[in-house]
Amino acid sequence: MYCNVLTKFEMKVKRMKTKLLILLAIPAMFYGCKKDTYTTKPQISIKSVNNTTLSQGSLLLFELSFTDAEGDIQDTLFVQKISKTCPSTPGAQFISKNKVPNFTPTSNLKGTLEIGYAYNASVQGYSTISGCGIKNDTAYFRFWLKDKAKNVSDTITSANIVLLK
Repeated sequence: MYCNVLTKFEMKVKRMKTKLLILLAIPAMFYGCKKDTYTTKPQISIKSVNNTTLSQGSLLLFELSFTDAEGDIQDTLFVQKISKTCPSTPGAQFISKNKVPNFTPTSNLKGTLEIGYAYNASVQGYSTISGCGIKNDTAYFRFWLKDKAKNVSDTITSANIVLLK
C-alpha cells in the first residue's frame, strides 16, 4: 500500500515538472530567437540592386541597409569591384573609399545608404566603372562600413553583375 501511494505522488511530481519545464521553455525560445539588430559594430546588408546586366552608359545603383547602436557611421563606406573575367585589366578592379555624409548621430540608428556607378559613361554625381573592354565582363562588388570609433562591419558581397562590351 505504501509503495502505491509513493508511485502516485512521484507521477504527480513528474507531471508538475513537465508542465513547469514547458512553461519555462516558451519564454526561453522567444528570448533565444530575438535578434539584436543594433550592435557597436555596424551591420550592413544589400537591400536592392537596380540591375545585374549593364550596357555601356547604364547606371548601377546599390541600396545598402545599415544599423548601428551608437549611430556614428559617418566615416567610410568601402567598395571593392572584382572582375571575374579579366582580373588583370587596368580599371576592371578597384577599391574605393566613400565618405559617409556627416550628420548628428542618434542611438540605435537604422537607415539606407545609396551608392551608384556609371558604366563607361560620364554622369554627374556618379563614379565611372569599366569592364574588360574587348569582351563582356562579370564582376561582383564587396562593401564594408567603418564608423567614427573605427568599428568595421562584416563584408557583404553582391550577386554577379554582367558588364556588356
